[in-house]
Amino acid sequence: MLSGLSGSVGCSKGPGELFPVERGLRKIAVSSKYKPLAFVQLFGYWLIMVNLFVANTDNAWFDFLSFEPNVIEVNFWWPGEMPFRALQPGELLVFRLKSPRNKIGGFGVFSSHSPLPIQIAWESFGRANGVASFEALRRAIAAYRTDTVVGPMTNIGCTILVEPVFFAPDFWLNLPPSWSPSIQRGKMYSTDNVEGLELWNALQDRAQISAAPVALEFAEVQARYGAPALIAPRLGQGAFRVAVTEAYGRQCAVTGGKVLPALDAAHIKPYSEGGFHTESNGILLRKDIHSVFDAGYATVDDNFRFVVSKKVKEVFNNGEEYLRLHGNNIRLPSKKSDWPNADFLRWHNINRFLS
Repeated sequence: MLSGLSGSVGCSKGPGELFPVERGLRKIAVSSKYKPLAFVQLFGYWLIMVNLFVANTDNAWFDFLSFEPNVIEVNFWWPGEMPFRALQPGELLVFRLKSPRNKIGGFGVFSSHSPLPIQIAWESFGRANGVASFEALRRAIAAYRTDTVVGPMTNIGCTILVEPVFFAPDFWLNLPPSWSPSIQRGKMYSTDNVEGLELWNALQDRAQISAAPVALEFAEVQARYGAPALIAPRLGQGAFRVAVTEAYGRQCAVTGGKVLPALDAAHIKPYSEGGFHTESNGILLRKDIHSVFDAGYATVDDNFRFVVSKKVKEVFNNGEEYLRLHGNNIRLPSKKSDWPNADFLRWHNINRFLS
């Protein structure tokens, strides 16, 4: 059994390799994009430690999404605004189906968590919220929050999962032995112990049997690392919107406006043109500025300045509200990896901007 973790050691080789070392069990930490990754030394090999959060899951939410076609992302919402810090992007949230099922029915790859108004949750994810309509979502939340009036601007906790997998009933898994019926929200497991590693392996096997798209991610991880590792979240449109909103601190990059319903996550290079749903291909803009940006009447240059075309005046005999923003530096995300990508900006300058 994996136990007795102790000490901290250096590592002369980078993550992504398994290599023989002296026998025993120790931990190390290496840097990653998000936070340090932990490794465990077991039986002469370094194994990457990955967390899994087994979360109590509403059966109606699960059943609805199980029958939805081509679900690439979901909002695993919580009725309150409580933060969720159990996972980092690329780790797994596991669906523990409530009584009378008491089984594990699937999982999703964790992307992010944000408190969002119900209206924006619906606009971003639609039926991927696990219900058929905005009113059904509002009612589902109101059933839990009986002490308040639930409206479009009521905030809920939105845990965004990508590449979700919903197993058929014949493939549901038993809960780990340490699971307790008294657990309210969920329980953390890690691949540095037997239960967590067995759960990871069982989920991987079920995903492959189900021919789920994420099975390819598992196969890549296994081929590259030979052990559990983070799965790079492949964002959908809704996850992209949330990720860009948080990257820019919920402020318009041009005006600093903070009215969330008035903000949009704009693609620099459109997805339809080969762009990606990534933070570095997004800018958070006020909705009218987003429209002007997409139409080519504005762009962002290599120095991160907002540039407005004179054509906005020539074509519409108007546009002073945009022209006076010309030359202003945009607000940038705190993480440099989320800044607008130079290649995407150049694409927009050349292919969209009406200079």
